[in-house]
Amino acid sequence: MSMRLFVNVDHVATVRQARRTDEPDPVRAAVLAELAGADGITVHLREDRRHIQDRDVRLLLETVRTGVNLELAAAGEILDLACAWRPAQATLVPEKRQEITTEGGLSLEVGEARASLRNAIERLASVGVRTSLFIDPDPDAIRVSADLGADAVELHTGEYANAEGQAREAQLRRLGAGAELARELGLAVHAGHGLTYENVTPVAALTELEELNIGHSVVSRAVLTGMREAVGEMATLIRRARSGA
Repeated sequence: MSMRLFVNVDHVATVRQARRTDEPDPVRAAVLAELAGADGITVHLREDRRHIQDRDVRLLLETVRTGVNLELAAAGEILDLACAWRPAQATLVPEKRQEITTEGGLSLEVGEARASLRNAIERLASVGVRTSLFIDPDPDAIRVSADLGADAVELHTGEYANAEGQAREAQLRRLGAGAELARELGLAVHAGHGLTYENVTPVAALTELEELNIGHSVVSRAVLTGMREAVGEMATLIRRARSGA
């Protein structure tokens, strides 16, 4: 199975919003990412609009040739927009106003949160949008995701990225076991969060994974080397990991 690289351009918009100006433009960054070999573009339209704006999503949907993965919370105005815009894929993620970035996977406890997720998945599916849930790589969360009717799960790689030594190896095994279970349950398996040029290779080598979402590290490298070189280097690392080179 081949591996897709989706490049998250949120932090291009973060730099722009620091000055409330019109540059750098995440839409232009997405074009360069595609030219460098990205298989898709990811953006997170947050409730507080701290980086990506509605205008960005609309233009990306008009210009991106590979596909847009729209990250969003499972309720409210942005879910309405996603149903109207119909991106190729919607990834439902947890969202807290105070957090700097997403801190972990979705809460799938029985109750209002799970009902909201089921409703969001059903609404998106009714307009032809493929759905993914951003979850921790835990068996219970994976099974619930399948029961809710999601098409895919995106396994949170933050704990892997933050660990060192044997703890990182344990987190890698956890990701591998989670990916295997998800595939057995008929889910497509994606992964992302905290992946960098230094730690991506072992994750990319997990054969059950079919998509990685990487943003901050690529944009950080692009500040120094340019978007096309940064994306190309990440794509090369992923291809080598899959081929065993």
